[in-house]
Amino acid sequence: MTQRITVIRGDGIGPEIMDATLRVLDTLDAGPDYDLQPAGLAALESTGELLPGDTLKSIERNQVALKAPLTTPVGGGFKSLNVALRKHFDLYANVRPAISFKGTASRYEDIDLITVRENTEGAYLAEGAFTAPDGSRAESKMVVTRKGCERVLRFAFDLARRAGRKKVTAVHKANILKDVSGMFLNVAREVAADYDDIEFNDIIVDNACMQLVMRPEQFDVMVTTNLFGDIISDLCAGLVGGLGLAPGANIGERAAMFEAVHGSAPDIAGKGIANPCALLLAAAQMLEHLDQHENAARIRSAIADAIEQGDRTTPDLRGDGSTESFTDAICERVRG
Repeated sequence: MTQRITVIRGDGIGPEIMDATLRVLDTLDAGPDYDLQPAGLAALESTGELLPGDTLKSIERNQVALKAPLTTPVGGGFKSLNVALRKHFDLYANVRPAISFKGTASRYEDIDLITVRENTEGAYLAEGAFTAPDGSRAESKMVVTRKGCERVLRFAFDLARRAGRKKVTAVHKANILKDVSGMFLNVAREVAADYDDIEFNDIIVDNACMQLVMRPEQFDVMVTTNLFGDIISDLCAGLVGGLGLAPGANIGERAAMFEAVHGSAPDIAGKGIANPCALLLAAAQMLEHLDQHENAARIRSAIADAIEQGDRTTPDLRGDGSTESFTDAICERVRG
């Protein structure tokens, strides 16, 4: 039976990089059928809703979604669409790899890191958030649960084991946030005891950021809470050349959503120069989720070779090509 996936073309540069990504998937003959659904500003204009019910039903039905960047309108009353999707489908594990590609502006070579970020709790849950009417005070509670900590930690260790990784590092701030971050650290140490084949250590988040800049090779898989994971994964993207090469997978028990980590970049929308690599790499993560490991490897190999050769690459990759020409170069390599 052919897998059907929900496809959200997104806002800004989203439709451009999604079209490029689907073209590569079609060239691969990877097989998924596309169930195109709106979300974000495009959906607001056509349906009056940022997240239409039919889009949510499509993801529930297909259990796999490929999503281009969405724009959340600025101003009160509009909450992050990404956070809303993660919360709705309980997509508790956010997996963000950072891998070096020769030919980029990266200052490092041979970076190969994975950040596993708890995706549904912590600071981004904004429990009890409010701002005083006079604007003099704002509050938001940070809440984590033992269940939330344990499941993302086990996910990270299981991922490390499947991927042949040797080490898991828990990133925390238990020296200051003794209850919230302390719970995460305590559970991490308990879970690590069940994986004696995986080396485990822990590190305070500010030191982790410094060490990532100084000696990134000491890390392998990092697992942490929501806010810290957001910051660290963007830092890791900077190590390999920027968010244009940063994919993300959001995994839950009943659904999985794959996306480019970067935003909708309205300043370059319609100019035909958007780099599709982040979404293409997210599609590779999706194919692995669907047990199409060979096809995932073909996408990554094609991207790596095109960037190294500077073949029609986009301006952010030091080329003078367009989204279309760069996609042509990748498709040619995928065909072999």
